[in-house]
Amino acid sequence: MRFVWAVLAFVLAAVLIGTGIAQRTIFLGPKDVTADLAVKAPQAYTVIDSAVLRAHPGEQTLVAHGDGTIFVAQARTADLKAWLSDTSYNRITLAKDGTTEAKVVEPTVANDDAADAQRDPAGSDLWLDTFTDKNSLIDRMQVPEGVSVLLASDGKAEAPTDVVLKWPLDTATPWAGPLMVAGGAFLLAGLVLYVLAIRHSRRGRGPRRKAPPPLPVTEPIDVADREAVEAAPASDDSGAPARPGADPAPTQDGVVRERRALHPKSRRALLLLPAVGVTAALLSGCTPDIWPQGAPTPTPTPTETQVAEAGQQAPAVTEAQAARILESISGTLADADKNLDAAKAETRLEGSALETRKTAYAVRKSVADFALPATIPADKVKILVPQAYDSWPRTVLMLVEHGSDDKLAPLIMMMTQPDPWSNYKISSVAEMQASAKLPNMAPAWLGAKLTPPDSPFLVTAPDELATQFANVIDQGEKSEFSDKFDKSALAFAKAVQDSRATVVQALKDANADTTSSLAFAASAGKEAPVSMSSIDSGAIVSITVDDSQTIKPTSADAVIKLDKNPSAKALTGVDQSATGFVSVYGVQLFFAVPAQGSNDKITLLAASQQLQSVTEIK
Repeated sequence: MRFVWAVLAFVLAAVLIGTGIAQRTIFLGPKDVTADLAVKAPQAYTVIDSAVLRAHPGEQTLVAHGDGTIFVAQARTADLKAWLSDTSYNRITLAKDGTTEAKVVEPTVANDDAADAQRDPAGSDLWLDTFTDKNSLIDRMQVPEGVSVLLASDGKAEAPTDVVLKWPLDTATPWAGPLMVAGGAFLLAGLVLYVLAIRHSRRGRGPRRKAPPPLPVTEPIDVADREAVEAAPASDDSGAPARPGADPAPTQDGVVRERRALHPKSRRALLLLPAVGVTAALLSGCTPDIWPQGAPTPTPTPTETQVAEAGQQAPAVTEAQAARILESISGTLADADKNLDAAKAETRLEGSALETRKTAYAVRKSVADFALPATIPADKVKILVPQAYDSWPRTVLMLVEHGSDDKLAPLIMMMTQPDPWSNYKISSVAEMQASAKLPNMAPAWLGAKLTPPDSPFLVTAPDELATQFANVIDQGEKSEFSDKFDKSALAFAKAVQDSRATVVQALKDANADTTSSLAFAASAGKEAPVSMSSIDSGAIVSITVDDSQTIKPTSADAVIKLDKNPSAKALTGVDQSATGFVSVYGVQLFFAVPAQGSNDKITLLAASQQLQSVTEIK
């Protein structure tokens, strides 16, 4: 009966293991579903619509083959349409029957410059993510709703037409593992039953040998007889076995050889090894998808304290996009600073931020120790507040830290993208004050709105802020606007006044105050203020103030010499002047302006002051 049970166990083991293996081999379906994105009329750009990318669940894999550079970018569908609005391109969409179709989209915006319409897509700040390769490209992505993919080369050559899109299929076989494990268990049980059956069969095989009769009782013998018996040979000439207890006879080479039988337990252990080995071999290299998976425990997420208003537009950039833009700006300006290349700096700066850097480069070529403006770090975006706006221009506020260097103050900056085809440029940048704390701003995923320059909902309209603070710089506590500003703002104004007093004293020490006059004046800069709204209905306002210093001779025979002012000499190209000079220092400032009706004061958040220009009076 034991043999019958062993056979049944072997049969069940074979069925279970075979079924588990079959689930992973002959019954296993295809690993992915594939769509061939055929394009009949090649263009320089091809857009794969968001609906095509999300036609099947799971990660999308884009496989493209072509000659030369292959460029792939992800972007919001609306942004892609805007970027391609002045040129024709192929758009691959999803038909009602689930198939893909390609059609040519004609330009909707006139562009007289044909070369501009054939622009290289690489390096644009508009893309959420990019990938480039030569001749062949495989890009795995997880594209969300509302995001499409741009496929191109260099903007002049045709985009690749050999394009395939793949989505993974569920090939999990959760019962394959348990079936193979169960089969291994039945195989093991069958071997055990088989061993027990053989053992039982051997024990039941008869007739059994009778026990030998008891030895007769012998009489004692003397010592001589005992020595004779012990000296007797182990066997006689006829090969009769030696007496009981005799030592084994040596072989021809003098070595005694013994035969030892395996212990029954050792014999059973050897029989179990094949079952263990078979089971281990079947399960080797197995993946988690051959086992049943329990329902995942949902990860708790913090409740959002901000809710998007009905009809609110999307933020200008994402956090990943902003980090990539900052890295590009930092690298460009680092190279421009190294080579004192104003043209390169102009690709990433504008307004007062550009003018101060161009001035610094001009002076640095003659004065080696002249300090350049603060380096733009690419380490960490601590705070990101993008404008929630679907059109252009778009503005982004950033607070950036200098990595592990705690000695350098964080930088706050405003940057703007004027149109879909241009990159972001920093218009103002300043170093955070030590005690400054930003007001509560909207999160990056939500974005914020720009406050109008003439907004009546702030204690001071943004377009009046620069004029009022310039008055505080000139008049100090006597200014009618001094009560509006906090201690940090008044302290900065006092520092400017102290620096002016130092210049006046130096003129007196040189006995030049009798032959020359010195005048100071602060005024609003040429750049319009930029104001980003905060959660409490206030705003962060970026302004520029021009702090000018005018020196003139007071007699016809006097001249103003620049012997002790190499910076002015480098900028004007002259050693002296009979008419005088005007030096302008650009002051870039960021203020937190509270809402109308608040008792809070206008707080200075960040400030930077750099020489902007020196001109001879004509």
